[in-house]
Amino acid sequence: MIAIILAGGKGLRLWPESRKNHPKQLCKFVNNQSMLEHTIERLHLAGSKRIAIITSDDLLPLVENLVYQSFGTDNIDIISEPEGKNTAPAVGLALSLYYEQFPNEVIGVFPADHHVLDVNAFIASIDKAAQAAEKGHLTTIGISPNRPETGYGYIEKTRYEVGEIPDVYHVNSFYEKPDYRTAANYISTGNHMWNSGIYISKTKTLLDEFKKYLPELYEKIILGHTSYLNSYPNFPSISLDYAIAEKSQNIAVVPADFGWCDLGSWNALEELYPLDDSNNICNGQDIVPIESYNCVIKQADKSIVTFGLDNLLVVETDDVIFVADRNRCQDFRHIVEILEKQNRHDLI
Repeated sequence: MIAIILAGGKGLRLWPESRKNHPKQLCKFVNNQSMLEHTIERLHLAGSKRIAIITSDDLLPLVENLVYQSFGTDNIDIISEPEGKNTAPAVGLALSLYYEQFPNEVIGVFPADHHVLDVNAFIASIDKAAQAAEKGHLTTIGISPNRPETGYGYIEKTRYEVGEIPDVYHVNSFYEKPDYRTAANYISTGNHMWNSGIYISKTKTLLDEFKKYLPELYEKIILGHTSYLNSYPNFPSISLDYAIAEKSQNIAVVPADFGWCDLGSWNALEELYPLDDSNNICNGQDIVPIESYNCVIKQADKSIVTFGLDNLLVVETDDVIFVADRNRCQDFRHIVEILEKQNRHDLI
């Protein structure tokens, strides 16, 4: 399998840990390793013989330094986007490099900012998706939900399995992030899963999907990598989900449960760390919560003592101390916009 890792995101909801020149995929939230390093290790274990990391021009030196120091240069390509254009053009960028040389290879698309608790179960799910890909399907991974989450998209499977492969289903519909009541209804049906954003297919299959649904990108892909790069500013900013997956008549889903977490906001740390007796999440070596409840506390260097807090986020970095209402985690992306207007580029 050729694994494409999408590593160009900004991670605005994880400010101030995630910054312009140190976005979340480079942050170390677990075991003193970056999210990108965890992703590469996982994909090596899953049998990837080549890995392509798609990042931005701004982040290219940082990503190269991190990856080549940890993994070397063998079978790892780091490809830079001239500008951010969402996931569909980014995947097309990798296709423009590989489609001629590896037309019948299984190719997988993976976000760089996911955490997985059960790597063996992850590998088994990817293997099953690869089997469906070998049969000519564009295949995604659906995460079995354990709560009515409003921050994720959903996939609804049909009751029909794909060919002779057990536990791989045709997809009925994709759904955007729902409100709580709708999400609870999805959970009750048993047919809905969280959309992981992982896609696996043969190179030729994915190229055919581009030809059908994104012909303007397809025409540049088949002209080669240089032509594709030169045309990048003219491409639409569009996700692979919206442009292809939601429209495809050839898509299948593998229901999976491998302790998946999309580390998209500070509240997601609840999936990675145990709660203390007062339902606090403490990430650091010297945190003392006193009469504090339901808080997320991230320490860097200084000892952190809290007193009388409830449902707050406290984050310390080397230059910022950030305190906020946990209920507003989804709004944190706007902080960067406000700081830009105030010309506080030192904090971005």
